[in-house]
Amino acid sequence: MTKAKRPILALDFGRARIGVAISDELHLLAHPLETIRADAQTTSRVAEIVREKKVDHVVVGIPRQMNGAIGLAANDALQFVEKLRAILRCPVVTWDERLSTVAAERALRDAGKKTHQTRGYVDQVAAQMILQGYLDRRQNEAPAEESTRGV
Repeated sequence: MTKAKRPILALDFGRARIGVAISDELHLLAHPLETIRADAQTTSRVAEIVREKKVDHVVVGIPRQMNGAIGLAANDALQFVEKLRAILRCPVVTWDERLSTVAAERALRDAGKKTHQTRGYVDQVAAQMILQGYLDRRQNEAPAEESTRGV
């Protein structure tokens, strides 16, 4: 039997909106949670979610350029990470999230959703994709004895 853990929170940072996703207690699946308006209250809302959900740590997507370089959007996200690190008691880590919003928009479009219907939801789906990639990588890197414990 796999032991339940505290959930992981992921953020898809944007200048207008921030998508939020959360993991299940087994750290296997990511679920959309909410969209936060990017304003002066953003960091306090993230801190509130971390407290309410008893989050283990926060993953913030960093939108690197296709060549891996840090551009303006990534710099904005990194500044946001520093603000979070200053107020949160849990760790805040970064994750390369190239094209997560594009992938989220495509997934919603493929599901038959129109762009105007998904505006508030696409950021949550992008955060979900960031978190699922992060969870999958952690799962693949888990030591063999950890992943087979209890079997």
